[in-house]
Amino acid sequence: MTDTLSELDEIKDRLRSSMRPKKPKMLVVDDEPDNLDLLYRTFRREFRVYKAESGIQALDILEKEGEVAVIVSDQRMPEMKGTEFLSKTVSQFPNTVRIILTGFTDIEDLVEAINSGQVYKYITKPWDPNELRGVVKRAADTYELLKQKTEELEWSHAQMSVLATLMEVAQTSSDLATSLEPIAKAIGENFSVDACVLQAIEDDRLSDTKADYGGASAMDLQNDPLVKQAVETCKIQGSVNVSADAGLADLEHYKAAGIQAHLVLPVVFRDRLQAIASLQWKTPNSVQENQVDWIHRCTQQIALVLTCANRR
Repeated sequence: MTDTLSELDEIKDRLRSSMRPKKPKMLVVDDEPDNLDLLYRTFRREFRVYKAESGIQALDILEKEGEVAVIVSDQRMPEMKGTEFLSKTVSQFPNTVRIILTGFTDIEDLVEAINSGQVYKYITKPWDPNELRGVVKRAADTYELLKQKTEELEWSHAQMSVLATLMEVAQTSSDLATSLEPIAKAIGENFSVDACVLQAIEDDRLSDTKADYGGASAMDLQNDPLVKQAVETCKIQGSVNVSADAGLADLEHYKAAGIQAHLVLPVVFRDRLQAIASLQWKTPNSVQENQVDWIHRCTQQIALVLTCANRR
């Protein structure tokens, strides 16, 4: 157990060292170029700032770039008011914090937007730069808190879903082969992997009995060095950034499948290696540090389920 824990700690250390802090993303929207440039210059040091001259252009940017932490939008713009634009972002990006800039007393629009949760705060024009910086800083902190809570809820749901699948498989599966597919699917869908391979071990080697989640995107395990090490040592193996890993970057099967992060977990019950669980991502650093422990514990539950299947 001590060896396994040291392997987990090593992988988590790699995750910590590879996860460089990134600037939060921010979108500023104003039809006046001077205001837009001023907003950009005000926040470009602390944020990755995207600029849009209209609500329509801003929606296009969000479609391309995805969720941002903070949106600062002018209210009075041609074609689409700021509150109208912001209302179109709520369902897709619920955690984004929205701020309105207004030089007019559009009380009805602003009250409705604030009461419906579309707007975090409004700032009157001309704005005080220090006040605006303070509001945006609090907005970014609020976004991080909301994002963290959302991720925790999603992760909790994922754990419960995988455990429910394992319980069902333990009760209903008739043999090892039929056990692997629903487990691989549950891991793949709930752990947000691009591919998952759950492959049985016979005589200390990979057998032909396996299940793939991800179809053609799943990387073959037969000649993978991480899998070989996991089989030989019964210890968790992994690379959080394959392209920066001298031992893996030039391997053809990684290039062909486009895999950039790989976690290999031995499925062990009472010192007997039963299977290998391979979790594969096409983006580096896709697995979070706080998820590694639970994924490892999950494989211990899988080992118990596969033991029951083998006895039938």
